Amino acid sequence: MNKTKTIAAAALLLAPIAAHAQLMSYRCVGNDGKKYYGSTIPMQCMGKPIEQLNSQGRVVRRIDPDGEAKEKAEKAAAAAKAKEEEAATREASRRNRALLATYMSERDIDDARSRALSENKKAVRDVEGRIDALKKRRAGYDKELEFYQDKKGGATPPAKLSEEIQNTEIDMRAQEELLAVKRKEVDVINAKYDEDKKRYAEVTRRGGPH
Repeated sequence: MNKTKTIAAAALLLAPIAAHAQLMSYRCVGNDGKKYYGSTIPMQCMGKPIEQLNSQGRVVRRIDPDGEAKEKAEKAAAAAKAKEEEAATREASRRNRALLATYMSERDIDDARSRALSENKKAVRDVEGRIDALKKRRAGYDKELEFYQDKKGGATPPAKLSEEIQNTEIDMRAQEELLAVKRKEVDVINAKYDEDKKRYAEVTRRGGPH
């Protein structure tokens, strides 16, 4: 008996809530400028700002599809940015750990810079030596070419000579381009070790890679 009374009492309590829910309605302005109402969202309201009304006709909620889409897009953009920042933080931490594992002091960075510059200087000298050798070879071909040109009536130089001259020119251009690259590497090397030294000072001042 008591159980039956409890169920009945609960039903009485829920009845006003159900009735109130049924009295909720929706309103919007359609494409034609007219207002549309309905106990469910009217078809004319799809994609439009909608107002939800209570039984007294008061607005209790506003639904803006464009606003919701914009909010979702903003949340997605914020999540993507947070993910990028987290990845950047992890990468910075990894690079800092590698930096501390590579150098024990700023003096180590200076020593590494000196070695890199010394290797670059040696590479430059090697390329310059190859260019000088190619110039001498080209000078020899030029003398040989003059020999044929000075002959009475002129003489056609051998095809092999013309081919050697052409190949020498190609090799010289390649070595000169390489020399330009090697000379520019000095700035790259200094910039790298300047950055390493600056970051090393910052990391050690903070007391760790994070």
